[in-house]
Amino acid sequence: MSETIGFIGVGSQGGPMAHRIVDAGMKLVVWARRPEVLEAYTAKGAQAAATVAELGAQCDHVGICVVNDADVFSITDQLIPVMKPDSRIAVHSTVLPESVAELERQCAERGIALIDAPVSGGSPAAEAGTLTVMCGGRQEAFDVALPVFRTFGKLVVLLGPVGAGQRAKIINNAMLSAHMGIAMAAHDAAAALDIGREAFAELINASSGRSFGFEVFSRLPSPAAFATGAPLLLKDINLLKAILPGNVGAAELDAAAARFLAAANPA
Repeated sequence: MSETIGFIGVGSQGGPMAHRIVDAGMKLVVWARRPEVLEAYTAKGAQAAATVAELGAQCDHVGICVVNDADVFSITDQLIPVMKPDSRIAVHSTVLPESVAELERQCAERGIALIDAPVSGGSPAAEAGTLTVMCGGRQEAFDVALPVFRTFGKLVVLLGPVGAGQRAKIINNAMLSAHMGIAMAAHDAAAALDIGREAFAELINASSGRSFGFEVFSRLPSPAAFATGAPLLLKDINLLKAILPGNVGAAELDAAAARFLAAANPA
């Protein structure tokens, strides 16, 4: 691939994604607020940009993997004015669908394509190149971006126009939260019935009640041990409630997740 790929957001999820891109032999440019974190990429031949604008001016495709809507806009405000026509931005963060719709409008004024492409699987899947990539955008932009997405994604799906990927990811994360809430309730019930925790976890993980959320919860010594991931899940439950106010399904997912998220989130 002759294009120059930019990546911003080399944290626990984005970092392995950027490694997969450069390991695939693509020309990569990276930027971070702390330049020292980029040494692992420049050692592989990537270029470190001094500013977001410097990165944007030389890249055909820029992936963004930061935490929330405000962080995404803080990056795109610097990228969009300098990126060349026919380039594209891929938003791998989980944000409101309305946010990526607004970004698509801003990008279109400059002849830039916008794809929302949130991912699922966490750091281990990113490192293995087996993330699920949930995309929203125009078919032609998706087709050109696909080789980049396939460096870190095993299942890469175009779900519809911009915003469709965010909607799917928000539901996915709400389900994970609900599954972990149900797992917490199930372990409480098992303890009340004098069933040993380890034996119960082994049994359920081999039975029809199993889920990824149950597997994760069963490995935790307490809900508080999930304090790093819980704020992100709480953010995404709140995103679901924001895009589906009064919806029965959203309310049920929220209710199932609530006690676990309350216990897992630091006060």
